[in-house]
Amino acid sequence: MNRKNHSVHLVVMALLALGMISQCFAAITPTPFIANNPIGGAPVGWAFAGNKFVGTVLGDGVNRMYSTDLTGGNVQPFGGTVNLLNGHGFEHYVSSSVGLGGFPIGDIYVASDNNVQHISNAGVADPGLFINAGSTGSIQGLVRGITFDSVGTFGNKMIIDTDLGYVYTVDSTGNFTQIAYTGEDTEGLDIAPLGGTWASMNGWLFVASEGTGNIRAIKPNVFTMVTVANVPSAEQLDFVPLNLGVSGNPLEGLYSGNYSFNVVKAGANQFAGLQGDIIVTGELSGNIYDVNFLNGVSLAGAFPIPNQPEDGLFVTADMLANDHVPEPGSIALLGIGSLAVLARRRRA
Repeated sequence: MNRKNHSVHLVVMALLALGMISQCFAAITPTPFIANNPIGGAPVGWAFAGNKFVGTVLGDGVNRMYSTDLTGGNVQPFGGTVNLLNGHGFEHYVSSSVGLGGFPIGDIYVASDNNVQHISNAGVADPGLFINAGSTGSIQGLVRGITFDSVGTFGNKMIIDTDLGYVYTVDSTGNFTQIAYTGEDTEGLDIAPLGGTWASMNGWLFVASEGTGNIRAIKPNVFTMVTVANVPSAEQLDFVPLNLGVSGNPLEGLYSGNYSFNVVKAGANQFAGLQGDIIVTGELSGNIYDVNFLNGVSLAGAFPIPNQPEDGLFVTADMLANDHVPEPGSIALLGIGSLAVLARRRRA
């Protein structure tokens, strides 16, 4: 292997050598954000669309999506009666476009079988599916996770993964390209911010597989993938934004579906000193884990009863102020991120 890959390999081995999950002194304790069982269903997907939140509940067909205002109120059906939401084991993960790479800002994209349904911010659904199935074939497996590259290392494209372990980028015209294969059901996904705390892996895509708990990092532009950590029943995966909490805006924080009851939120102050780390939830345990580049995996908190985490995301001040287009990580934010980690992290 070349010297750069060798250094990544050494870091990965150091992470894995820790073996045990330590106890983090952070106490992340999400609390309910919206009313119980929105539109009569169990929450699964959750997205921030600039002027609203959009979620999904368990089940196929119509009336499986809903919206709320930014305070979690005014819950109502979303997407009309033409959204497909077909055949996904009843779990439909959802994301909102950030206005880069040719995608319209604030539109909704939701998993529908081995494809994605596009719905405008106003709730008008396209009559057909978004991803093109042409000479390159179709997406392999049911779509499990959807995110948008706001960092730029994956061409500002949509990124999806599937229950068969395939990972793809998708451009704004619906054309897709396979970028990795994990060989197992893969769901949570996010990109490490530039100027963050993951050294040569800043800008890489990280994905989580619930069955084995493996957290893998995928290098941009080349078919390179390494395992960086293991988290029991890994579900949601999100990097703590480097500027989280800077504004003091109470809407900042981590939001997540809490199957089968409600959507919960942990305020930005609960992640102080963890900027640049990965937050991973355990679906079967309800636990919240912090994954740090140098210190490995720590238990950092837990969901409230019924404590089954599903999909979610961090909301930051720049998302709220700039029509929800996240600001890519930068060296300027490093002082807020990794220096805060060094100064404030306390681990057993």
